[in-house]
Amino acid sequence: MPNGLLDDSSLRTHPDGLALALTLPWYRSLWLSSVSSLRLSLDGQDVPADDLALELGGVRYALADLPAQSETLWYLQEHPLLIAKRDTPAALGEEHTVQLIGELRLPYMQIAPGQDGGPGMYVPNFVNQTLELTVTDRAAAAPVLTTAVTPPPPKAEDDPFSLGLTLYSASAEFRAGWYDFDGLLNRVAELGIGPGIEIVASQVLPTYPHVSDDFAHSWQEAFDQHGFTASSFGANLDMGRRRDRDMTPDEEYEFTQTLFRGAKKLGFPLVRIQSAKPDLLRRLLPLAEDLELKLAYEIHAPLGPNSPEIMKVRDVYAELYSPLLGFVADFSSTMHSMSPTLLRAVRRAGLDDEAVQKLQAIWATDAPMRARQEEFIGYLRARDFDPASLGAFAHLAFNMHGHVSPQDWADIMPQIMHVHAKFYDIDDDGNEPAIDYPELVRVFVDGGYRGYWSSEWEGHAFAELGEVDPLLLVRKQHDLIRKSMRSALASA
Repeated sequence: MPNGLLDDSSLRTHPDGLALALTLPWYRSLWLSSVSSLRLSLDGQDVPADDLALELGGVRYALADLPAQSETLWYLQEHPLLIAKRDTPAALGEEHTVQLIGELRLPYMQIAPGQDGGPGMYVPNFVNQTLELTVTDRAAAAPVLTTAVTPPPPKAEDDPFSLGLTLYSASAEFRAGWYDFDGLLNRVAELGIGPGIEIVASQVLPTYPHVSDDFAHSWQEAFDQHGFTASSFGANLDMGRRRDRDMTPDEEYEFTQTLFRGAKKLGFPLVRIQSAKPDLLRRLLPLAEDLELKLAYEIHAPLGPNSPEIMKVRDVYAELYSPLLGFVADFSSTMHSMSPTLLRAVRRAGLDDEAVQKLQAIWATDAPMRARQEEFIGYLRARDFDPASLGAFAHLAFNMHGHVSPQDWADIMPQIMHVHAKFYDIDDDGNEPAIDYPELVRVFVDGGYRGYWSSEWEGHAFAELGEVDPLLLVRKQHDLIRKSMRSALASA
């Protein structure tokens, strides 16, 4: 997914001068308070900040006011206008050189909590785009996507896992408006993917964190039509929603409670949780019991089941001793190499062969994630390469690619409630080139796991829009998982 606020059809006519239809440079909806800064240059001339305004949902905001908008959601499929005042409105067909530099803060990806009541540190996302754009009055048309593929083989009676996907796999296409929500579910059904459907709430709910009655009605109609089942409801905790401070414990509880009730409203049996703070879990457990929801903490790269941070979660679980508490196993934790999709992306962003080799060498060490990340950023700066030109990649290359052993999952197998079958590529031989799927399947078959494997294509974080069709890749990954399951059973 290109790390950009602009696309080729962004430049628009406007009575006040001109406007840029912005695309959210992330995979999920964010709060307007997440926008730290926006700087615009037209034809080499900087536009004063006082001449810029952002219009979302019919409301216009001065740029200086954006950090205070912690209650205003920038929904993933919305395209607010960055309006630039000019003496005369731009005319259709005019061509301009546009440079837009922006910085956003990801409010759920906390690096360090706040001190003495102040705000914490959060993962930033930097955008710096320069494009030659033509003034238009409409967005680009969505392409026609292929659905004529061979139907998948039926589930065998002794298949140990149920298959499905997280709709997160089509993040880039959903963000670009190639699908509305119903259209996305329709195509999943046409390709024979399912039956399990997982969502990231902050991505698909237009009224996030609430589930509206209208959304729940559309959801149920689609499920009745296609025979889907709800597998996992992805809940984030936006601790940094406000810019002046982190959420209080009461705010964390209220925010999470809203998400839990939404999950129940949509029929999910399980919520993927992001926080395992003991006090928060103690307060949430009675609610989970009342709603009959399992709570599964996601183990995601760069961590593994036995990482010190996860051992603390395991200790909390042992203390609380509830059958509702478990884990989501995310296979980003167990990669044997960096994904080709990522390496293509950083090359596009300007890394040469030496830098790409250095990136892989640092990644392969056993140093902590932050230390590896800082070593690589230091290396780039020593070569006079601005790490910000990589956007979030300088961070994501390390916290999205872990290299613990697949066998480590066996240590917590009874507590694994859901699987994110993370993948980035499927090669010409039908394999994932950076993740050993046959070995992972063997570990989970031998360990007695019998739940959902939810395909999660995360190549959208690094691939260009339209570079591949992620739903067709999911179909291929399902073939790989089925083949691996049946081979593991035959060898058992």
